[in-house]
Amino acid sequence: MIINIDKPVDWTSFDVVKKIRNVTKHKKVGHGGTLDPFATGVLIIGTEKDTKQLSAITNSDKEYIAELKLGETTNTLDTEGEIVEERSVPTIDESLVNSVLKTFLGKQKQRPPMFSAKKKNGTRLYKLARKNIEVEREKIDVMINSIYINDFSRDKISFSVNCSKGTYIRVLGADIAKKIGTVGYLINLRRTKVGDFAVTESLPLEEFISSWKSITA
Repeated sequence: MIINIDKPVDWTSFDVVKKIRNVTKHKKVGHGGTLDPFATGVLIIGTEKDTKQLSAITNSDKEYIAELKLGETTNTLDTEGEIVEERSVPTIDESLVNSVLKTFLGKQKQRPPMFSAKKKNGTRLYKLARKNIEVEREKIDVMINSIYINDFSRDKISFSVNCSKGTYIRVLGADIAKKIGTVGYLINLRRTKVGDFAVTESLPLEEFISSWKSITA
């Protein structure tokens, strides 16, 4: 079974996997592409023999809508962390924001954040980050297929992006802020597409659970 779940905020991807395993009683349950706890949107869940499809789904391009707060940043580059730096925000207009966003089109080198599930010598980076240990991280190749502005204000920018797997939108947001001449972190992130799976077809987790229980009752 492949399930397109609209992941709720403050849940880890593993929390969703665990919940679906408990509800369905399926022994094999996995997900196709991690979403950070503060993010919402498309999380593809596979159960039993359909977990074999998850690696292909994980490798698919993904789409996001992100909201970037300018003028301050956190140690996690999102709302989960603590504010560690503040800087003034230059006056921005649509032309400036568009020109900055366009510089990110195409192949990019991106350094994974310390607060991530990537491993260094067998240890997940976020475990080191929680101990205030920072280690060298090799930059990875990512591809930005499209990126455009949705809305902006004096200190906030909403943008949409279509990108390759492995792209950290938190890092992209911080890099956008840097090119504008300030610092920033994501205050909202919603994944709207994974391959052919769109958020318009996603089921809220509670809706899936209640429908499953009504079917199996």
